[in-house]
Amino acid sequence: MANTFDLAYGNSSLKLVLPDYVDPLVLRPREIPGLAHPTEAVAEALASPSGTPPLLEMLRARKPKRVTIVVNDETRPTPYEVLFPPLLEVFAQAGISDEQVTFVIATGIHPAHSDELNARIYGSHMTKRFRFVNHVSTDTSQLVDLGTTSSGYPCFINRLALETDFLLTIGVVMPHYFAGFSGGRKSILPGLAGHKTVASNHARMVELLDALPPVRENPVSLEMIEVARKVGVDFILNTVTNPRKELVKVVAGDLEKAWYEAVDVSASIYEVPFDEPVDIAITTACGYPRDVNVYQAQKALDHADHITKPGGSIIWLAECPAGFGEDVFEKWLRLHLSPQEVMRRIRSEFELGGHKAYAIAKVAVEKDVALISEMSASDTSLLFAHKAASLDEAVTAALAKHGPSARVAVLPDGCLTLPVPRS
Repeated sequence: MANTFDLAYGNSSLKLVLPDYVDPLVLRPREIPGLAHPTEAVAEALASPSGTPPLLEMLRARKPKRVTIVVNDETRPTPYEVLFPPLLEVFAQAGISDEQVTFVIATGIHPAHSDELNARIYGSHMTKRFRFVNHVSTDTSQLVDLGTTSSGYPCFINRLALETDFLLTIGVVMPHYFAGFSGGRKSILPGLAGHKTVASNHARMVELLDALPPVRENPVSLEMIEVARKVGVDFILNTVTNPRKELVKVVAGDLEKAWYEAVDVSASIYEVPFDEPVDIAITTACGYPRDVNVYQAQKALDHADHITKPGGSIIWLAECPAGFGEDVFEKWLRLHLSPQEVMRRIRSEFELGGHKAYAIAKVAVEKDVALISEMSASDTSLLFAHKAASLDEAVTAALAKHGPSARVAVLPDGCLTLPVPRS
């Protein structure tokens, strides 16, 4: 049926059925098939990188005693099963033993992983072979003071990124609501940065969210690149995946040159043009792990905001079994401020975590938001939203509000689909 959709929700899905009189605008990322031989593509990227010599050549020339590899945390689905084998083969060819390699998990300000979670994400065979270390942004014993950035904010970075002979980062490149795109330099800032450093960098989001500049001009992203250069990233291995999490592009080599190649491919997939804003947008946070908590699922709300007119309605699907997902974010919400008050306060009292409350308030101040999740009705109200008992109920209420001629958009991959005005 043309008006029936299965929308990802946690580890399952919810069925959306729209009335026959609704002709929805369906926004999906561009269809690109996964690579037929992804592991071979990774090996080729390592052998023919952008902006650096081949990885094997670099390792043989440098003869590092210590190699540090930065990997994503749970919130960034990354195809390690195809990335690790070719990488480890290069290490073997370079004569690097398992004991020389440390994996550091770029948690940023997110919670540390348990050993069980590490085994599930990276593979038990990997966690048994190698040392995996959580970055903890508030643990000063982990951090080294690198002075200040060109913007004048303090720069604290995990010492494992600095006290190494070779630093390699692994990432996945997807749209990001204020940094432009993930991957590349984000493995260092915010991935391995101290809490104060992340807060200072992210504070600039307040001046960007109304009109996000192109990524090559984005001051938040440029500061991230500056810090990654200061740290001295030797080599990156980044991927672009399609919504089915299949590998469609592998880049390797220089921190900027290789990453920007991935950015251009990712933009061609996930930036989706539209002509006019709609009255109702129905969006999903793409299921687990992207809807594990509100902190992560917010990106789907932000994307729906781009295509919804002022006074419109957004129906937001995000299971959120882990609740709000971050203590400071929750603290801001429990102040029971109005959306307008949150927006005023963040400009005068920026606090990391509070920035997520701001990002949600910015949407709610203009639009009606219905959230379908495991959150209670009272906790949902703290998000300036109302809890819908079901998807059908939310759709019926929105159509009753806006009338039978309402324009409706459906974002089945809302956490990944960035609507961009065609003009």
